Order: sequence, then structure tokens, then C-alpha cells
Amino acid sequence: MHLARVPVPVVGWARLSRVGSVSAEEERPVTIYTVAERAGVSIATVSRVLQGSTPSSPATKAKVLDAVRELGYVPLRAGRATALRVEQHGLVLYSLGGPYYSELLVGYESRAPEFGQSVSLISTEGIEAVEDRVFDLAAKMDGMVLAHGTTSDEVAREVARRVPTVLLNRDPVEGCAGVNVENRRATEELVIHLLRDHGHRRLLFAGDPDQARDAAHRHRGFLDALEAAGLDQAGPPLRALFGESQAAEVAEAVVADGHLDALVCANDELALGVVLELRRRGVRVPEDLAVTGWDDVMAARYTGLTTVRQPAREVGRMAAQRLHDLIVRSSTDSDEILVPSQLVVRSSCGCVERRDN
Repeated sequence: MHLARVPVPVVGWARLSRVGSVSAEEERPVTIYTVAERAGVSIATVSRVLQGSTPSSPATKAKVLDAVRELGYVPLRAGRATALRVEQHGLVLYSLGGPYYSELLVGYESRAPEFGQSVSLISTEGIEAVEDRVFDLAAKMDGMVLAHGTTSDEVAREVARRVPTVLLNRDPVEGCAGVNVENRRATEELVIHLLRDHGHRRLLFAGDPDQARDAAHRHRGFLDALEAAGLDQAGPPLRALFGESQAAEVAEAVVADGHLDALVCANDELALGVVLELRRRGVRVPEDLAVTGWDDVMAARYTGLTTVRQPAREVGRMAAQRLHDLIVRSSTDSDEILVPSQLVVRSSCGCVERRDN
């Protein structure tokens, strides 16, 4: 993946400062593709006319310049005699650490070269003035991808007014397209497996439903399965962040309860940390307590963790494809693509055979 520090933009915006309402046509981002479509020429021709790199016929030049004026297109850093470069994507993630983000980036990188895309990447974890960083990046890009936990909906909405924008694993925002993972149904299937195939009746959810859309939907699927079975959760969720940082606290709470059958963790890193902490306290998994995760990271595959496989690579590929489509069409399509997840049953829930399908 090419991480361009100062990419050459090919995006401008229609002027929206006048008083009164604006149409959908006026609100959508104006890109070099929009100009080419209006003028009936290729984007390479538009680039040559604007940069004066090679001669164009008077008629062609007139069509391009008329389209530029009609659309209010103002190429950023206009006048720089640089040839048109590849499609520029800005990717904003909360973190660059952990297996989820690694898989997501691999997926994005695998699709981007097919379209000649160049990707500029920033992480918002621990940085100040996030809004300024995001707006600054958007000013240099053809389009933006904003993952969960990075910006407010208000910021996402403003970015989408400027350039095509795709949201990852976030609730819908006006003007933004979405690529999300199916969380609720897959978690319900996981819990049904614990109830039906293992006879567990006292189950607890470990994770913070208020932390992110993913955790909230997984908790909702957990509750759906219990309600369908006529059962109540053993107690309120053990609120813990994604990752293993609070695994010891979760393990302590489980030991203190002493009556649980199964613990359903919001992600694999938390689940794997909890399993380790439980074993240190003499609690056997799965003999004394079933533990499950979510994501299917590599470590889960080698430790026998029952989990739900989140297709992070596919999400990355779909995000790259979706943003490319929006840029080429100069579209403000806000439909959501839902990528399915898959239950993976292994030994941590009590299954004798480990099935890594």
C-alpha cells in the first residue's frame, strides 16, 4: 500500500455559500470525473486542458472550460504543472494495532491496486484536534473512508458534503455510504449453539454495548437468543473495552459470581485474555466455564476458541470498491452493504471436535 504523504488532489467543490436551499446536484461533490462527464470527454483530457500539459483543440478546450465554470469546479492546488495521478483515498482508522485493523488494511490494499488507487492513512487514537486532521486530509483526497470510533457523525456529514465518503461499521449518516459487518444475527446463532447444543442456562456478556456499534449489535443478538429461549441474562453485561486490557477484571467478576455456565465476549482479544486469567485462577475452560469470542483472529484458530468469523479483509475490499464507485459516479448514494459473518465452533465452548471451517 502506498501511503502518500502529500497526494495530488483531483477534487473541487461546488460553491455552496449563497443563501437559500441547494439542490442534490449542487450538494454532491464535484470531481474531475463530474467535469469529464459534463464535457463529454475523458478525465485525461480534462487534466490536459487544466494543466496545459499538451495542446487541445479549441472546441475541446471550450467544452472543458465551460463545464468547469458551470459546475464551479476548482481543482485544489490548481496551476501546479503535475500530471494527473491516481485516485486518492483517505482512510481514517481508530488504531493501526491489533489483528482486526491489520486484516482490514490487507483487504483494502488487495483491492486498491486494481483501480490504481493511492491510499493516505491516519489513526485517530490518542491524537488531539481529530477534526482538523480529518478535514485537512479530506482537502487532499478524492474520497474518504471513516471507520468506527474515529469521528462524530457531524464531522462525517461535513466530510461527505465535500467528497464521497464511506463509513465502516458505523450507524448510518446522511450523505455517507456504509460497509458494515452482520453482528446481531451471528451472535444470536452463537448463543443458540450454547443453549441448544450444550444446555447452558446462565450466560453473561462481556463487552461494552456503548463503546461501538459492533459491541451494541452483538449484545443485542445475545439478548435476542436468551429472550427467544425464555431466559434472562445472568446479570448486566461486564463492561470491558475491546482488547485484553480488562481481561483480569472480567475474570475476577466471573470467579466472584461462581454460577455462570458461559461467557460470551465481544471480541477475541478479550476472550483470549479472559481464558488465560481464568486458568490462572483455577477455572477450567470449557469444563467449568464455556468462553466464546468474536472476530476469529489467528490466535483463536490455534487455541480452540469458539467465535464468529468477521470477514475483515472482505470489509476492506468492499470499502475500496465502494469508494471507487462513488468517486467515478460522483454519487451521494447512502445505501449500506452488510457483509455476512460466520459461526466457527471449536473446543472452548465444550465441543469435542474442533471444526475450523
